[in-house]
Amino acid sequence: MQGEPRTSTDSHSGESTGRSVPAAANSHAGGALSTPTLDNPGTGRSMTAPPGYVYATGQIEPQFPTLSAEKEFAQATGRAETAGLSDRRALHAVLSQRENRYLARQFCWVLTIESLDTYILQPRDPADLDLLVAAVRPMPRPTDADVMVGVRGPTAPPELCNGLMVPIVVFDQIYSFDVDTLVKSIPRPKEITAKDFAGIAEELFYRIMQLADNAGATDEHRAMTYLAVRYQAIYGTAAEAFAATIRCRLSTCIPRRSAACAGSWKSSSLSPTGRRT
Repeated sequence: MQGEPRTSTDSHSGESTGRSVPAAANSHAGGALSTPTLDNPGTGRSMTAPPGYVYATGQIEPQFPTLSAEKEFAQATGRAETAGLSDRRALHAVLSQRENRYLARQFCWVLTIESLDTYILQPRDPADLDLLVAAVRPMPRPTDADVMVGVRGPTAPPELCNGLMVPIVVFDQIYSFDVDTLVKSIPRPKEITAKDFAGIAEELFYRIMQLADNAGATDEHRAMTYLAVRYQAIYGTAAEAFAATIRCRLSTCIPRRSAACAGSWKSSSLSPTGRRT
């Protein structure tokens, strides 16, 4: 059913995420920034808007744009072998069948960031529809993550996606993974145990992803997202700083600490008493 128009706003300022943003380098360095031209299926008119690069991490979710699309999916589900499956596993099973790809083209594909509908995704290459389907996990977990790289276009009209009015992003790349797999792929400093390193790396990843208003649409946020998923050295550095802090905490009974140990206090988030500052 058609709903009331909805507009995504950031969690602190209340401003729309559809604001114009500057271009950044990241994975598009050196390329020309073209203005996306999208067709509005409701009116047939073209929509243009000042473009901006987006490099964001969230979760991709398919949504029904209309009641008729939802009913058509229900009919396809009835024809498939989905008895005994949960709704999510049935969704994955139906979309994974090549004969049902037309349903995937009808869906609205929404990137949610911190549980907020942030972007409607459209592939630049029609073949990349498979990347969206691959983002539908049969058994989703809170540690699932989808990294999306693309160009932001205009705000969607209400008839495009059941009243959802957020920026449309024409994407070039999507990477789907879970945080556990990401952490296991990162080289671990020898002096840090696997258990400690996993905890440190996971906490650092989520801290970066939970930065206020990080929709991947500014230079700063694009850089932070890139570091979190592409630059492994920050996790080793964080683990080494943590180890140095622990060593200093264990040596608090010694009146004079070394200069290196004293320096680690300044860069640590823990005070000499063990309390977080």
